[in-house]
Amino acid sequence: MKHNDILKDLKNKVYHPIYFLSGEEPFYIDLISNFIEKNVLDEAEKEFNQQIIYGKDTDISTVISAAKRYPMMANHNVVIVKEAQHLIKQIDQLDSYLDNPTKSTILVFCYKYKTLDGRKGITKKLSKKSVFFESKPIYENQVPDWINNYLKEKNYTINPKASFLIAEFLGTDLSKVANELEKLTINIPEGTEINAEMVEKNIGISKDFNMFELNKAIGSKDILKANKIINHFAKNEKEHPIQATIAVLYMFFTAILKYHYTKDKNPRNIAVALKISPFFVKEYQLAAKNYDIRKAVKVIEYIREYDLKSKGVNNVSSSSGELTKELVFKILH
Repeated sequence: MKHNDILKDLKNKVYHPIYFLSGEEPFYIDLISNFIEKNVLDEAEKEFNQQIIYGKDTDISTVISAAKRYPMMANHNVVIVKEAQHLIKQIDQLDSYLDNPTKSTILVFCYKYKTLDGRKGITKKLSKKSVFFESKPIYENQVPDWINNYLKEKNYTINPKASFLIAEFLGTDLSKVANELEKLTINIPEGTEINAEMVEKNIGISKDFNMFELNKAIGSKDILKANKIINHFAKNEKEHPIQATIAVLYMFFTAILKYHYTKDKNPRNIAVALKISPFFVKEYQLAAKNYDIRKAVKVIEYIREYDLKSKGVNNVSSSSGELTKELVFKILH
Protein backbone atom coordinates (compact mmCIF):
# COMPACT_ATOMS: atom_id res chain seq x y z
CA MET A 1 0.00 0.00 0.00
CA LYS A 2 1.02 3.60 -0.53
CA HIS A 3 1.43 5.85 2.48
CA ASN A 4 -1.55 7.99 1.42
CA ASP A 5 -3.81 4.92 1.30
CA ILE A 6 -2.62 3.77 4.73
CA LEU A 7 -3.24 7.19 6.26
CA LYS A 8 -6.65 7.44 4.59
CA ASP A 9 -7.69 4.14 6.15
CA LEU A 10 -6.36 5.19 9.55
CA LYS A 11 -8.25 8.49 9.42
CA ASN A 12 -11.40 6.52 8.59
CA LYS A 13 -10.66 4.21 11.55
CA VAL A 14 -10.01 1.23 9.30
CA TYR A 15 -7.35 -0.59 11.31
CA HIS A 16 -5.34 -3.74 10.65
CA PRO A 17 -3.72 -6.14 13.15
CA ILE A 18 -0.16 -5.74 11.82
CA TYR A 19 1.73 -2.89 10.12
CA PHE A 20 5.25 -3.50 8.89
CA LEU A 21 6.80 -0.17 7.89
CA SER A 22 10.28 -0.42 6.39
CA GLY A 23 12.64 1.40 4.05
CA GLU A 24 15.48 3.86 3.67
CA GLU A 25 13.30 7.00 3.97
CA PRO A 26 12.18 7.35 7.61
CA PHE A 27 9.79 10.25 7.04
CA TYR A 28 6.77 8.17 6.00
CA ILE A 29 7.47 5.51 8.61
CA ASP A 30 7.34 8.21 11.30
CA LEU A 31 4.28 9.82 9.70
CA ILE A 32 2.25 6.61 9.84
CA SER A 33 3.47 5.35 13.23
CA ASN A 34 3.01 8.80 14.83
CA PHE A 35 -0.55 8.97 13.54
CA ILE A 36 -1.33 5.59 15.09
CA GLU A 37 0.38 6.56 18.34
CA LYS A 38 -1.52 9.84 18.67
CA ASN A 39 -4.96 9.00 17.28
CA VAL A 40 -6.10 5.40 17.73
CA LEU A 41 -6.62 5.67 21.50
CA ASP A 42 -7.64 8.59 23.64
CA GLU A 43 -5.40 9.75 26.49
CA ALA A 44 -7.18 7.69 29.15
CA GLU A 45 -7.05 4.51 27.04
CA LYS A 46 -3.33 4.93 26.25
CA GLU A 47 -2.30 4.44 29.88
CA PHE A 48 -3.22 0.74 29.87
CA ASN A 49 -3.46 -0.10 26.19
CA GLN A 50 -0.54 1.52 24.36
CA GLN A 51 3.01 0.30 24.59
CA ILE A 52 6.13 1.68 22.87
CA ILE A 53 8.91 -0.90 22.60
CA TYR A 54 12.44 -0.34 21.25
CA GLY A 55 13.97 -3.07 19.14
CA LYS A 56 17.44 -2.73 20.64
CA ASP A 57 16.03 -3.31 24.15
CA THR A 58 13.72 -6.26 23.49
CA ASP A 59 13.19 -9.50 21.57
CA ILE A 60 10.45 -10.88 19.35
CA SER A 61 8.95 -13.11 22.06
CA THR A 62 8.40 -10.03 24.26
CA VAL A 63 6.80 -8.19 21.34
CA ILE A 64 4.47 -11.12 20.62
CA SER A 65 3.51 -11.37 24.30
CA ALA A 66 2.61 -7.68 24.31
CA ALA A 67 0.61 -8.13 21.10
CA LYS A 68 -1.40 -11.03 22.55
CA ARG A 69 -2.70 -8.91 25.44
CA TYR A 70 -6.33 -7.93 25.25
CA PRO A 71 -7.33 -4.28 25.66
CA MET A 72 -8.61 -3.01 29.00
CA MET A 73 -11.72 -0.82 28.70
CA ALA A 74 -10.83 0.05 25.11
CA ASN A 75 -11.35 -1.39 21.66
CA HIS A 76 -7.69 -1.74 20.79
CA ASN A 77 -4.32 -2.66 22.24
CA VAL A 78 -1.60 -0.69 20.42
CA VAL A 79 2.00 -1.96 20.35
CA ILE A 80 4.57 0.09 18.44
CA VAL A 81 8.04 -1.38 17.94
CA LYS A 82 10.49 1.41 17.14
CA GLU A 83 13.99 0.67 15.79
CA ALA A 84 12.66 -2.74 14.74
CA GLN A 85 15.67 -3.19 12.44
CA HIS A 86 17.57 -4.36 15.55
CA LEU A 87 15.35 -7.47 15.53
CA ILE A 88 16.43 -8.58 12.05
CA LYS A 89 17.83 -11.92 13.27
CA GLN A 90 14.58 -12.75 15.05
CA ILE A 91 12.02 -11.66 12.46
CA ASP A 92 11.39 -15.28 11.40
CA GLN A 93 9.84 -15.88 14.83
CA LEU A 94 6.85 -13.78 13.76
CA ASP A 95 5.71 -16.59 11.48
CA SER A 96 3.16 -18.22 13.81
CA TYR A 97 1.74 -14.88 15.01
CA LEU A 98 1.13 -13.83 11.41
CA ASP A 99 -1.14 -16.88 11.02
CA ASN A 100 -3.25 -15.95 14.02
CA PRO A 101 -2.81 -12.30 15.08
CA THR A 102 -4.86 -10.87 17.94
CA LYS A 103 -7.67 -9.01 16.18
CA SER A 104 -7.98 -6.30 18.84
CA THR A 105 -4.25 -5.48 18.68
CA ILE A 106 -2.59 -3.02 16.33
CA LEU A 107 1.04 -4.12 16.12
CA VAL A 108 3.35 -1.68 14.32
CA PHE A 109 6.95 -2.38 13.30
CA CYS A 110 9.11 0.65 12.42
CA TYR A 111 11.94 -0.98 10.49
CA LYS A 112 13.97 2.07 9.46
CA TYR A 113 16.80 2.59 6.96
CA LYS A 114 16.61 -1.01 5.73
CA THR A 115 14.34 -3.44 3.93
CA LEU A 116 13.77 -7.14 4.42
CA ASP A 117 15.20 -9.64 1.97
CA GLY A 118 12.39 -10.15 -0.53
CA ARG A 119 13.54 -13.70 -1.23
CA LYS A 120 12.85 -14.90 2.30
CA GLY A 121 9.64 -16.62 3.25
CA ILE A 122 8.93 -14.33 6.20
CA THR A 123 9.09 -11.29 3.91
CA LYS A 124 6.62 -12.85 1.49
CA LYS A 125 4.35 -13.79 4.37
CA LEU A 126 4.50 -10.29 5.88
CA SER A 127 3.62 -8.77 2.51
CA LYS A 128 0.46 -10.92 2.42
CA LYS A 129 -0.59 -10.95 6.08
CA SER A 130 0.18 -7.37 7.14
CA VAL A 131 0.00 -3.81 5.89
CA PHE A 132 3.44 -3.98 4.33
CA PHE A 133 4.93 -0.62 3.37
CA GLU A 134 8.36 0.15 1.93
CA SER A 135 9.42 3.80 2.20
CA LYS A 136 11.75 4.53 -0.70
CA PRO A 137 14.11 7.54 -0.82
CA ILE A 138 13.39 10.20 -3.41
CA TYR A 139 15.82 11.65 -5.92
CA GLU A 140 17.13 15.20 -5.73
CA ASN A 141 15.16 16.31 -8.78
CA GLN A 142 11.94 15.09 -7.11
CA VAL A 143 12.33 17.24 -3.99
CA PRO A 144 10.85 20.49 -5.44
CA ASP A 145 7.66 18.65 -6.45
CA TRP A 146 7.53 17.00 -3.03
CA ILE A 147 7.75 20.46 -1.42
CA ASN A 148 4.95 21.74 -3.70
CA ASN A 149 2.67 18.84 -2.73
CA TYR A 150 3.48 19.09 0.97
CA LEU A 151 2.61 22.78 1.03
CA LYS A 152 -0.48 22.28 -1.13
CA GLU A 153 -1.93 19.98 1.54
CA LYS A 154 -1.51 22.86 4.00
CA ASN A 155 -3.18 25.37 1.66
CA TYR A 156 0.02 27.10 0.49
CA THR A 157 1.69 27.44 -2.89
CA ILE A 158 5.35 28.08 -3.61
CA ASN A 159 7.05 29.49 -6.68
CA PRO A 160 9.63 27.32 -8.50
CA LYS A 161 12.66 29.37 -7.45
CA ALA A 162 11.74 29.15 -3.77
CA SER A 163 11.16 25.38 -3.89
CA PHE A 164 14.46 24.92 -5.73
CA LEU A 165 16.29 26.94 -3.06
CA ILE A 166 14.87 24.80 -0.27
CA ALA A 167 15.61 21.57 -2.14
CA GLU A 168 19.17 22.64 -2.89
CA PHE A 169 19.84 23.75 0.69
CA LEU A 170 18.23 20.82 2.54
CA GLY A 171 18.68 17.93 0.10
CA THR A 172 16.61 14.74 0.19
CA ASP A 173 16.18 14.41 3.96
CA LEU A 174 12.38 14.72 3.98
CA SER A 175 12.12 14.96 7.76
CA LYS A 176 14.47 17.94 7.70
CA VAL A 177 12.63 19.53 4.77
CA ALA A 178 9.24 19.05 6.45
CA ASN A 179 10.54 20.53 9.71
CA GLU A 180 11.78 23.67 7.93
CA LEU A 181 8.52 23.99 6.00
CA GLU A 182 6.60 23.82 9.28
CA LYS A 183 8.73 26.63 10.69
CA LEU A 184 8.30 28.60 7.46
CA THR A 185 4.50 28.41 7.47
CA ILE A 186 4.13 29.43 11.13
CA ASN A 187 4.66 33.08 10.19
CA ILE A 188 2.87 33.06 6.83
CA PRO A 189 -0.95 33.15 6.42
CA GLU A 190 -2.66 30.24 4.69
CA GLY A 191 -3.32 30.73 0.99
CA THR A 192 -0.05 32.62 0.49
CA GLU A 193 2.34 31.90 -2.37
CA ILE A 194 5.76 31.44 -0.80
CA ASN A 195 8.61 33.18 -2.61
CA ALA A 196 12.41 33.32 -2.34
CA GLU A 197 12.34 36.36 -0.06
CA MET A 198 10.18 34.51 2.48
CA VAL A 199 12.50 31.51 2.33
CA GLU A 200 15.53 33.73 2.92
CA LYS A 201 13.87 35.48 5.87
CA ASN A 202 12.44 32.42 7.61
CA ILE A 203 14.87 29.61 6.77
CA GLY A 204 18.06 31.60 6.29
CA ILE A 205 18.85 30.57 2.72
CA SER A 206 20.40 33.34 0.63
CA LYS A 207 18.24 34.15 -2.39
CA ASP A 208 21.26 35.67 -4.19
CA PHE A 209 24.13 33.31 -3.38
CA ASN A 210 23.01 29.77 -4.16
CA MET A 211 23.30 27.10 -6.83
CA PHE A 212 20.13 28.21 -8.57
CA GLU A 213 21.63 31.65 -9.18
CA LEU A 214 25.04 30.18 -10.06
CA ASN A 215 23.53 27.90 -12.70
CA LYS A 216 21.58 30.85 -14.07
CA ALA A 217 24.70 33.05 -14.19
CA ILE A 218 26.82 30.36 -15.84
CA GLY A 219 24.04 29.46 -18.30
CA SER A 220 23.68 33.10 -19.37
CA LYS A 221 27.46 33.66 -19.21
CA ASP A 222 27.04 36.46 -16.69
CA ILE A 223 30.70 36.41 -15.60
CA LEU A 224 30.40 39.17 -13.00
CA LYS A 225 27.47 37.56 -11.21
CA ALA A 226 29.01 34.08 -11.35
CA ASN A 227 32.23 35.39 -9.81
CA LYS A 228 30.35 37.13 -7.01
CA ILE A 229 28.55 33.90 -6.16
CA ILE A 230 31.72 31.79 -6.33
CA ASN A 231 33.61 34.24 -4.10
CA HIS A 232 30.77 33.95 -1.59
CA PHE A 233 30.96 30.13 -1.79
CA ALA A 234 34.75 30.25 -1.26
CA LYS A 235 34.31 32.33 1.90
CA ASN A 236 31.61 29.99 3.21
CA GLU A 237 32.93 26.54 2.37
CA LYS A 238 30.99 24.79 5.14
CA GLU A 239 27.67 26.04 3.78
CA HIS A 240 28.71 25.50 0.14
CA PRO A 241 30.98 22.43 -0.04
CA ILE A 242 32.62 21.86 -3.39
CA GLN A 243 31.15 18.34 -3.67
CA ALA A 244 27.61 19.77 -3.62
CA THR A 245 28.54 22.47 -6.15
CA ILE A 246 30.11 19.90 -8.48
CA ALA A 247 27.09 17.60 -8.24
CA VAL A 248 24.64 20.37 -9.18
CA LEU A 249 26.84 21.66 -12.01
CA TYR A 250 27.12 18.12 -13.37
CA MET A 251 23.33 17.74 -13.39
CA PHE A 252 22.97 21.15 -15.03
CA PHE A 253 25.31 20.37 -17.92
CA THR A 254 24.03 16.84 -18.46
CA ALA A 255 20.58 18.44 -18.74
CA ILE A 256 21.97 20.89 -21.33
CA LEU A 257 23.27 17.91 -23.32
CA LYS A 258 19.90 16.23 -23.04
CA TYR A 259 18.31 19.45 -24.31
CA HIS A 260 20.53 19.35 -27.41
CA TYR A 261 19.65 15.73 -28.12
CA THR A 262 15.90 16.19 -27.59
CA LYS A 263 14.33 16.49 -31.04
CA ASP A 264 11.08 18.16 -30.02
CA LYS A 265 12.11 21.51 -28.55
CA ASN A 266 8.57 22.45 -27.54
CA PRO A 267 8.87 23.96 -24.01
CA ARG A 268 6.39 21.52 -22.53
CA ASN A 269 8.26 18.56 -24.00
CA ILE A 270 11.60 19.97 -22.82
CA ALA A 271 10.24 20.28 -19.27
CA VAL A 272 9.21 16.63 -19.35
CA ALA A 273 12.47 15.42 -20.95
CA LEU A 274 14.68 17.35 -18.51
CA LYS A 275 12.39 16.66 -15.51
CA ILE A 276 12.23 20.35 -14.64
CA SER A 277 9.51 22.89 -13.99
CA PRO A 278 8.33 24.75 -17.13
CA PHE A 279 9.42 27.85 -15.18
CA PHE A 280 13.08 26.93 -15.88
CA VAL A 281 12.84 26.04 -19.58
CA LYS A 282 13.89 29.50 -20.81
CA GLU A 283 17.08 29.30 -18.76
CA TYR A 284 17.99 25.98 -20.38
CA GLN A 285 17.18 27.37 -23.82
CA LEU A 286 19.63 30.22 -23.22
CA ALA A 287 22.26 27.90 -21.71
CA ALA A 288 22.01 25.61 -24.74
CA LYS A 289 22.70 28.59 -27.03
CA ASN A 290 25.80 29.48 -25.01
CA TYR A 291 27.07 25.90 -24.69
CA ASP A 292 26.85 23.77 -27.79
CA ILE A 293 27.31 20.00 -27.57
CA ARG A 294 31.09 20.18 -27.89
CA LYS A 295 31.43 22.82 -25.19
CA ALA A 296 28.96 21.06 -22.85
CA VAL A 297 30.93 17.81 -23.16
CA LYS A 298 34.15 19.71 -22.42
CA VAL A 299 32.57 21.28 -19.33
CA ILE A 300 31.55 17.85 -18.05
CA GLU A 301 35.18 16.77 -18.49
CA TYR A 302 36.24 19.77 -16.38
CA ILE A 303 33.67 18.87 -13.72
CA ARG A 304 34.97 15.30 -13.51
CA GLU A 305 38.55 16.57 -13.34
CA TYR A 306 37.76 18.90 -10.44
CA ASP A 307 35.71 16.26 -8.69
CA LEU A 308 38.89 14.16 -8.54
CA LYS A 309 40.96 17.16 -7.46
CA SER A 310 38.51 17.87 -4.64
CA LYS A 311 39.26 14.33 -3.43
CA GLY A 312 43.03 14.89 -3.49
CA VAL A 313 43.86 13.45 -6.91
CA ASN A 314 46.51 15.61 -8.64
CA ASN A 315 45.97 18.30 -6.03
CA VAL A 316 48.56 19.08 -3.40
CA SER A 317 47.61 22.40 -1.88
CA SER A 318 44.56 24.05 -3.52
CA SER A 319 41.63 24.66 -1.18
CA SER A 320 38.05 23.77 -2.09
CA GLY A 321 37.30 27.46 -2.66
CA GLU A 322 40.23 27.83 -5.04
CA LEU A 323 39.23 24.70 -6.94
CA THR A 324 35.66 25.98 -7.32
CA LYS A 325 36.92 29.30 -8.68
CA GLU A 326 39.20 27.52 -11.16
CA LEU A 327 36.40 25.26 -12.33
CA VAL A 328 33.94 28.10 -12.91
CA PHE A 329 36.63 30.12 -14.73
CA LYS A 330 37.24 27.22 -17.14
CA ILE A 331 33.50 26.74 -17.69
CA LEU A 332 32.95 30.41 -18.51
CA HIS A 333 36.00 30.78 -20.72
